[in-house]
Amino acid sequence: MSDETEKLKEAAEEAKKKLGSPLITDQKTSSSLWFDQRELNVRYMISVERIKKFYDGLLEGKVFATRCTKCGEVYFPPQSYCSSCRSDSMEWLELAGTGELITYTVINVKPQSFSHYPDYAVGIAKMPQGVNVLAWIDGDIKSLKAGMKVKLEVKKREPEDYLTYWIKPE
Repeated sequence: MSDETEKLKEAAEEAKKKLGSPLITDQKTSSSLWFDQRELNVRYMISVERIKKFYDGLLEGKVFATRCTKCGEVYFPPQSYCSSCRSDSMEWLELAGTGELITYTVINVKPQSFSHYPDYAVGIAKMPQGVNVLAWIDGDIKSLKAGMKVKLEVKKREPEDYLTYWIKPE
């Protein structure tokens, strides 16, 4: 446990004795914060069998969505069932071509699991197939502008060493 976490834990213990709750004061904002003594460490496994083509596509450098063959609704991330008409008749649709960056934000304060990264941007791109894609942006943060042309790119995220999709300015 880090020294900072230990100090926070001690402050929470003092607050519990004094206030009856583990409320501590944020040093930057003076806001009251709840200090939960439980650590959250979550690993999970879920079946992706019905959308495995999405992951196979990443291996080929492609990003796929699904489209309902009954009502035409398009889903990204891909779904194996249509939540609009309840059909399980879905087809695969490659998300290709030039999209438009709708919005973005620069992440300066990161969750612990991403703290090893320098500041990064995530954005939403409207793709020509009619879906919005939320993803990390691979490019110079200072040159980003809403409305700019973008593409989806598949590349490996380091140091996690797995393939994922990114928004790439053109």
